[in-house]
Amino acid sequence: MAQRATVKTTYAVHRTIQPIYSGGGVGLSEDGRILAACLGEDALLTDITTGQELARVEGDGETITALALTPSATHLIVCWRSLSMRIYALVPSLTEQHALQAELLRALKPHTSPVVSLQVDDTGTLLATGGADGIVKVWDIRAGYATHTFHGHGGVVSALLFFQIDSLRSNDDARDGTSKKRKRKRSQQEEDSQLESSKDDNALEYRLASGAEDGKIRIWNLHKKNSVAVLDSHVSVVRALDFSPQQHALVSGSRDKTLILWDARTWKVKRTIPALESIESAGFIRDSQLVFSGGEYGRVRLWTTADGGELTREQRPGIETDAIVNIIYHASLPYLLSVHADQVFNFHSLGPLELPFVEEMLEPLPIVRRISGTHDEVIDLAYVGPDKSLLALATNSEDVRIVSLEPPSAAERNGSLGGKYFGADVATLKGHEDVIICLDVDWSGHWLATGAKDNTARVWRLDPVNDSYTCFAVLTGHAESLGAISLPHTSPPSNSSAFYEPLSHPPEFLITGSQDRTVKRWDISKEAKRGLRAKYTRKAHDKDINAIDIDPSATLFASASQDRTVKIYSAAEGDAQGVLRGHRRGVWTVKFAPKDSQVPGSGSKGLIATGSGDKTVKIWNLSDYSCLLTLEGHTNSVLKLAWTSYRPIDVRDKRGPQLASAAGDGLVKVWDTGSGEAMCTLDNHTDRVWALTVHPTSNALISGGGDSVITFWKDTTISTLEAATTAEAERVELDQRLQNFAYAGNYREAITLALHMDQPGRLLTLFKSVVETESPDKGSMSGLTAVDDVLGHLGDEQLYTLLMRLRDWNTNARTSPVAQKILWVIVKSYPASRLANLKPSRRTGVKGSLKDVLDAMNAYSERHYRRIEDLVDESYLLDFTLREMDEIGDVKAVTNGTSRLGLTQDIVMVE
Repeated sequence: MAQRATVKTTYAVHRTIQPIYSGGGVGLSEDGRILAACLGEDALLTDITTGQELARVEGDGETITALALTPSATHLIVCWRSLSMRIYALVPSLTEQHALQAELLRALKPHTSPVVSLQVDDTGTLLATGGADGIVKVWDIRAGYATHTFHGHGGVVSALLFFQIDSLRSNDDARDGTSKKRKRKRSQQEEDSQLESSKDDNALEYRLASGAEDGKIRIWNLHKKNSVAVLDSHVSVVRALDFSPQQHALVSGSRDKTLILWDARTWKVKRTIPALESIESAGFIRDSQLVFSGGEYGRVRLWTTADGGELTREQRPGIETDAIVNIIYHASLPYLLSVHADQVFNFHSLGPLELPFVEEMLEPLPIVRRISGTHDEVIDLAYVGPDKSLLALATNSEDVRIVSLEPPSAAERNGSLGGKYFGADVATLKGHEDVIICLDVDWSGHWLATGAKDNTARVWRLDPVNDSYTCFAVLTGHAESLGAISLPHTSPPSNSSAFYEPLSHPPEFLITGSQDRTVKRWDISKEAKRGLRAKYTRKAHDKDINAIDIDPSATLFASASQDRTVKIYSAAEGDAQGVLRGHRRGVWTVKFAPKDSQVPGSGSKGLIATGSGDKTVKIWNLSDYSCLLTLEGHTNSVLKLAWTSYRPIDVRDKRGPQLASAAGDGLVKVWDTGSGEAMCTLDNHTDRVWALTVHPTSNALISGGGDSVITFWKDTTISTLEAATTAEAERVELDQRLQNFAYAGNYREAITLALHMDQPGRLLTLFKSVVETESPDKGSMSGLTAVDDVLGHLGDEQLYTLLMRLRDWNTNARTSPVAQKILWVIVKSYPASRLANLKPSRRTGVKGSLKDVLDAMNAYSERHYRRIEDLVDESYLLDFTLREMDEIGDVKAVTNGTSRLGLTQDIVMVE
């Protein structure tokens, strides 16, 4: 019977929240499902209804300069600064469900300078490229060749637009000539065109509009391949173009802070709208009755095409990071998607603009959903909400982001625009004026405390059920940035009103620590809204305070500082209780152990753990403030600690309390604090891991770092232990079956089972007994007909595995005869084409091609044959010697008495 495997703590990556956009081009499919965005040097396709990554296009080492997605999401076009343009076909993946595969169709070099702008027509067949060289080209996407090349712009082409125009209503050539002869000729051509088009009312022609940094807009006729108009009214870079068939007008937006409506019949200015902000995107909506715009103020604004007046009420301009860089709109979608400079996507509902539309002042379009393209550097995080289904993030900004942790099944059931799927933004807590450095949450998950570089702390009231996230109190008093904050984590008595109604009972107090080297206690009352005063202030350290933690009983708190010490204080009065000295660098983190985390010899007051810039974790005894353990293993500063709940699996589980540590080396380690052993090392980050927290019941870990990745680690200790025990039991059972088959002489089953179990020693023994059998079957190549049959009907994976074993056996002179014999049987049993197509299986993890295997076998086979040839040559000498000795006959040497005869040598006598 298999023995129980040793209990070993294990974790595995369960889910991740990764960046999907880091700035640059963005494309959205017309059904609003697939978002294409730039992520550094790569292009990423994301399903924005579920947050799932659909496909990733690897870059070529250079920055992406332009990106476009066809409306039906059949093709993706990406241009890099290396002057290359690649066209990919997007097809469903054959290996992963709900995923796409990007197949490279064409790799081109469209311009002699980087491509700055891309535009795909509504049919998804034509592509326009605008380069920094001022040249515009039109391409056939599927065929991959250029159909048009237009020259004329004097600078970077910054905007492009395909549109169709009614040739009967247009007067493209009206600006090109002034002579009467040309006018008469043009009139005759128009009459002829009208006669021809009278047979076909849909006489539409393709046009291409291009705007450049010189402020000029050129209209190109794709049928005649010429320029039909030059629109010269902007005085700065043209960033937005859109066409309205209903209004028969073109709208353009520029960084000269104006919007211009152009009459497409005469290409004259119809109306100029002073927007008073640099425009980055604009277009027509709601049957072209309105024009939307967005720019440096970060606000979506609406304008009427009738008189050019602004329809939205005055909005307060946003900060620099709020600036809108693009707005995406499809007529089939009920929203506008605005892309902001801080890599945030906002979905603005068009519900207030439902037709029939009445022109009156409107409130700004409501934001019904928000997606963070990247969370930037994750500094701190915490589970929030009563069921811990939300995550609060401090991400190197002045806002706290609340994201959903709903399971995938819930996301699939809720596919609406505002669905709170895993990783979706739920709310943003605004109020701080500088970067938030630290946060903490109370026992209930309803109260969140944050500290920032604006020298203030805030207490937030979180009510996810009613979608209410408000600031409850502002704490002002520190002279410098707040680097540490802590709330009590002890739950009130189960029969108290504070336990049943946590939203009505804020935490009693909180402790803050600052770069001004002081700690403060703030008592929080139910009526407190703004401007609480500190109960006491203590000068705690000689350098910056990095971390604060309150013990499980809420009677003590600890502060960790850059002065390499940790101090223990009374929470009630702030009196110093003890000092922990021993670290050689500044202390970054401190955590009290839970009540049930006891180590032999720790006493009754419990434990506390500290992590330092000296790359070590220390565990201290609170009874006498002595260091019990020093945990070494990280190669960089230990930045965050988290204790896990101690729940032994069974009586044989000898693990002690568990402590997780995150460090600047990008690793998370889980330690057994009883033995000081590192139980496991978790690696999924490429930068410092600043943030770490643990789920109070499941022991799941969450780590966040400077790489903008948030990793969810699932505790797989029980499942790993069960799998190891089951695998051991199966191995013992199969091993017994293999011995039974070998003992019974059932070579067919024995060989098949040995290949399946991957036991080379047993397999060699079987083959050796077959090859060296004393009574071989007549006509058998190996020695037994049953073995010949087994070797002749192997699967590709089994055959490749057997060849690998033969290669290994062939390296040894003692086992090479068996290897050569079995190899001969295989070569005789299979055609060369079958052997040539063998490949290693991914499931087995075997590396090396068939060529490598055969080369190794050939090298050792030649060595064996040379050794045999040498033996044969030596056998000829032995045969010669024996033959000569046979001719001499019997020889007898007489040596007795030769000395008495005076002879100096032996006498040889022949009979």
